[in-house]
Amino acid sequence: MPLAIRIVLLVMLIVLMTGCSHLPPGAAYRKESSTALAEPLLTQLGAHVAEMADAHPGLSGFRIVPVGVDGFLNRAQIIDKAEKTLDLQYYIFRSDETGRLLSAALARAAERGVRVRLLLDDGETESGDERVMALNGLPGIEVRVFNPFLYRGHSTALRMTEFILDHARLDHRMHNKLLVVDNAAAMIGGRNVGNQYFQMDPDSQFADDDVFVAGPIVQRLSTIFDEFWNSALAIPAAALADEHGSAARQAPHDLGDLKNDGVDYGLALASGEPYAGMLSGRLPLEWARAEVLSDSPGKQEVVSGAAAGRLLMPAVIDAARAVQSELLVVTPYFVPTADEMHLFSELRERHVRVRVLTNSLESSATLLAHSGYAPWRSALLGLGVEINEVRSLLSYSRGSGQTSLISGYGTYALHAKLYVFDRQQLFIGSMNFDQRSKHLNTEVGLMIHSPILARQTAERFEAMTEPQNSYVLALRAPHSGAAPTLVWQTREAGRMVEYWDEPARHPWHRLAVRVLSWLPIGSEL
Repeated sequence: MPLAIRIVLLVMLIVLMTGCSHLPPGAAYRKESSTALAEPLLTQLGAHVAEMADAHPGLSGFRIVPVGVDGFLNRAQIIDKAEKTLDLQYYIFRSDETGRLLSAALARAAERGVRVRLLLDDGETESGDERVMALNGLPGIEVRVFNPFLYRGHSTALRMTEFILDHARLDHRMHNKLLVVDNAAAMIGGRNVGNQYFQMDPDSQFADDDVFVAGPIVQRLSTIFDEFWNSALAIPAAALADEHGSAARQAPHDLGDLKNDGVDYGLALASGEPYAGMLSGRLPLEWARAEVLSDSPGKQEVVSGAAAGRLLMPAVIDAARAVQSELLVVTPYFVPTADEMHLFSELRERHVRVRVLTNSLESSATLLAHSGYAPWRSALLGLGVEINEVRSLLSYSRGSGQTSLISGYGTYALHAKLYVFDRQQLFIGSMNFDQRSKHLNTEVGLMIHSPILARQTAERFEAMTEPQNSYVLALRAPHSGAAPTLVWQTREAGRMVEYWDEPARHPWHRLAVRVLSWLPIGSEL
């Protein structure tokens, strides 16, 4: 973009942002309210799920999907089998190979008469992602954007300028990840849409978890979706200028070079698995009680007390406070405050074992998030909290969600958000253990009362916290009389080693994290 145009746009932004309102651009655009499919039993999936649920009165069926590729396959297969409705809600929907393939599947679904509602956040859009917005021009598909930016281009400088000028509004993001088909089955968890989130990109793999859901609780998930879809913050794509839309539909839809981890994705898609296996019972569901936990769309007003509504994190904290023997926390971003430290202190006083698995500096996707976590580590260890930080190069792939071949690229990062309480129940969803999830981002997830699923998750936790796959943090004095300092213990080539300098991809990352930790932005992390 020429400099002169950038300057003109910047001036326009400054003028337009003066006296910013609480509502996003396009809020005055006329939009129709809509709701989930009223009679899911009239679909083959709805009738089949109802028959399955009849054998488990009052319960819903769940199966955790820990493998990244399966997360992609399930979504593609669910979309291809939809009969009446598809509702999708995502923080990030990339227009890379997997994103375009899913977009093509949505277009095919609409062509056969399926109503498609796609709700996207606007905080992390990149150049090219506007191809997904172009789906809005197809019959049967409506796209809405949650709390959009006024500026629709991809100049980082201009987006940052607008963010600063309208910070109070734009800091509020929709972090939810949800797909509901025919109001009868759903996928919910921590995965966004994109190659790296399905662990199919050698340059970057974000390990995450979904849970496939069938049964009566799906109607509750649909109610949450409808609430966001019809909220004042969900703006129809038609209300937002998009100069790139017409070219987007001509983009190719293939998996390109993603076969380099030894998986033939085309063949896997054609097999219909694992989706077909979950419906047939070959991959059995665990039937259990569960609750949907969700923030309200207008979370900022709820947090400030200006409006009534729901907050997700207090329910998770209450469950943690009630544990008797063990709390397991899996989160890519771990930024506690004095309140959470008090919670951990209370648990440790009762001899509850508290174990945390998070990213190392080496594997972290953002230095800023790591800077909010790093200052708490010594105090946490002092309380007796056990901390493991995943390595970017895993020694073995069990529990990691990806093939051993792609693990060899050494670009592993944790993205899952899992909380296991006494190995009796677990929370799975989009909520990180950080201040953004607590105060700023909307989140959604499930509290599932299933010892079986809790133990399965704990077993994967054990695998990923082995020293072959993670750094075990400890406090050590370098010599007699010296103050204890952090050390990172791990196993390499069959023997235990200790690092006194924090493992990092680049030495300057350590300095950057230290400098960033001095900034008074803890509430943003």
